Amino acid sequence: MGSSACDREPIHIPGSIQPHGLLLIADSATSRIIGGAGQIEDRLARDWLDQPLESVIGREGVVTLNAPAQQVLASYQLAEIAGRSERFALSCHRAAGLLLVELEPVDENRGALTPTLDWLDQSGAAFEAAEDLTSLCAVAAKIFRTLTGFDRVMVYRFLEDGTGTVVGEARDPGLSTFLNHRFPASDIPAQARALYVRNRVRCIPDVNYLPQPLRPASADLAALDLSDVALRSVSPIHVQYLRNMKLAASASVSIVIDGVLWGLIACHHLTPRRLGYETRLIARTLAGGLARQIKAKQEASNHRQMTRLRQEQDDLAALISDRSSLAAFLAEAGPKLRAILGASGLAICIGSVVHRFDAVPPDDFIRALVVWLRETDVPLFGNRELRVEFPAATAYQEIASGLVAFSLPANHDIWLLWFRPELLEEVNWAGNPHKAGPGNPSIPLSPRASFESWKEIERGRSEPWTEAEMSAAARLRQMLNEAHQQEMLRRLVTDKDYLIGEINHRVQNSLQLVSAYLNLQMRSTENAEVSVHLSEAQRRIVAVGLVHKRLYKDDQPQTVNLAQHLAELCNELKTSMGAEWSDQFALELNHVGVPATHAVSLGLVLTELIINAQKYAYEGAAGPINIVLSADAVAYWLVVSDQGKGRREAVGQGFGSRMIEALVQRVSGKLEFYDNNPGLRTVITVPRPAP
Repeated sequence: MGSSACDREPIHIPGSIQPHGLLLIADSATSRIIGGAGQIEDRLARDWLDQPLESVIGREGVVTLNAPAQQVLASYQLAEIAGRSERFALSCHRAAGLLLVELEPVDENRGALTPTLDWLDQSGAAFEAAEDLTSLCAVAAKIFRTLTGFDRVMVYRFLEDGTGTVVGEARDPGLSTFLNHRFPASDIPAQARALYVRNRVRCIPDVNYLPQPLRPASADLAALDLSDVALRSVSPIHVQYLRNMKLAASASVSIVIDGVLWGLIACHHLTPRRLGYETRLIARTLAGGLARQIKAKQEASNHRQMTRLRQEQDDLAALISDRSSLAAFLAEAGPKLRAILGASGLAICIGSVVHRFDAVPPDDFIRALVVWLRETDVPLFGNRELRVEFPAATAYQEIASGLVAFSLPANHDIWLLWFRPELLEEVNWAGNPHKAGPGNPSIPLSPRASFESWKEIERGRSEPWTEAEMSAAARLRQMLNEAHQQEMLRRLVTDKDYLIGEINHRVQNSLQLVSAYLNLQMRSTENAEVSVHLSEAQRRIVAVGLVHKRLYKDDQPQTVNLAQHLAELCNELKTSMGAEWSDQFALELNHVGVPATHAVSLGLVLTELIINAQKYAYEGAAGPINIVLSADAVAYWLVVSDQGKGRREAVGQGFGSRMIEALVQRVSGKLEFYDNNPGLRTVITVPRPAP
């Protein structure tokens, strides 16, 4: 049968119920019965339609129904009541302003089933003791068969493609096995799976039942949603499906993990068999415990795998730190990168160059695949059946059915692609999934009729990529991206240092050429005044060269240690001024971090002040010069003092004085001169720049 047609069947509004119970439909505001289904007249009350609920189910049932705690519940169980010749267990559902009261014969085993807490505890312990998922499902099948008494009980798991497989089974020895058999997705259509999440336990006591319609016949009742009603009639297609399996009764208990239908406990019986409310409640409780254990075992397995992968990634991270470049690391670590995700091949694309490790498709295919992956714009691509999304992969499915791939966020020219080969899987289908079922003129859709074992070799799909492997791939992507960014930063610093060095070299050469030219002019002129000016200009050119040379020896020219910069500049000046100045400088310099522009300006100011002291304070002879650098949170100070002649040309309007004032203004500073008794003390105050 076509799965799309099955998906459209409105199985939640069948308009009838199964005959082993009764259904009363009452207006929730008035509690008057407006409809019902089943043999109400024979089994409960001859006069029931348009009657108050109390007159039909008794005062005890209505008192329970109207209890304040029940007014907010959508579904709950009421008390037992007496019918004409039997006792009924009541349960109620609220829907669309109506009360849907179900009446089922009380469980014949209710006395034996009440003290079952110990049995449930033992069952939970058995679930917990199972070593892995396979043994857990086998144990669960046995326990649920003990509970229900059905001839065959299976643990049925839904796979990612919608098909189902039997992963655990307990059966009468006379029945054939369905263990490890696959069932098509169309056997349980989408809307049926949605109901399995909403209604966790579902029973069909007798597949040959005669549906009991809702009465009186009306459009409103015919469209009534019976999703929460356990007595709800089931799809005639499903009934025929069970008949084709030669079954007389069935039951299913949902296994729901985090709101998602993981699988079912599927129960089959060769003769009619009913599960009472109490047994269903126990089954639902037991299935909840089973779901928690399945989740725990899956998470434990995932945790073990993630721990192993993390250790392998830590080893790779240590290897990256020892390599000069990411390309060198990738070339060396390719085999380890391939193995970390359990792949059979790895391709690393850097631009148009493809590096291959083990079983990998041709380079042209890899390049075309990278182009397609760029277009998908998925940060991390993972697929076990690549040919479905990238048809060209069909030609290479033997080695490239599965793919995990990513590029680096900071460089989309670097791609890593892990490949897995197709997994030739022999599937035991319960009947040929490709063969349509026989038509039935009375039923628009017909289920398949054959459930005989039918083998098929599945091709084109690899072993699935696990959650832990995909998480490991995401971490690898981040790790490699960080390594790439660090490499780019190292290159940037290296290039910057080279550029700064080259600029410094050219500036120094230019300054030396200017100085040499001035020296030639001094020798060629006979004008004494011109010679003095040329000598002064040459001295300042030398000073600028010293400042520039000192500044660009710093490893971080954007932020300069001013104390270190000035100390080294003074050493350079002492050397250029002659041996007699070697012990004349007294330095008291505190660490101050300043922008490079401040360091340039203040270095030139200090050079000019020292040259002025040499020229004017001591008239060319050597003399003491004291230099102090200090700071607080808002400003820093440079103080230069000598013990020479006191006030002189430096505080006037000469070229040197104007240059000092301009340089101090450039850093938003303040320039002050004081009598040093003897000599001159110059104080420069500079506010700290905003961060």
